[in-house]
Amino acid sequence: MSLTTAFISELVWAANQVEHLTNFEKRRLLERAVVTIREMRDLVGIPESKTEADTVINLQTTAAGIERRTADQIKTALLDAADMIRILRIILDGKE
Repeated sequence: MSLTTAFISELVWAANQVEHLTNFEKRRLLERAVVTIREMRDLVGIPESKTEADTVINLQTTAAGIERRTADQIKTALLDAADMIRILRIILDGKE
């Protein structure tokens, strides 16, 4: 299993266990996801948009305000991150 696949699995697992995670764990996962997505986008050649419509900005906002988010909001953010990383991995695999 690649590191990317393992991280995707970790994000999905965390989404399903979100009520049992600490705020630090939730924030750290989302921050790792943001870094991973940005790095993968750079490899694919997708420019950074830096607009509110960018899902990565939503992930950052969720991570920054983790204490004010509901379990459902955090679960959605974790699953969105996992999906974006999965799609980017597929694109990168296709380029090889």
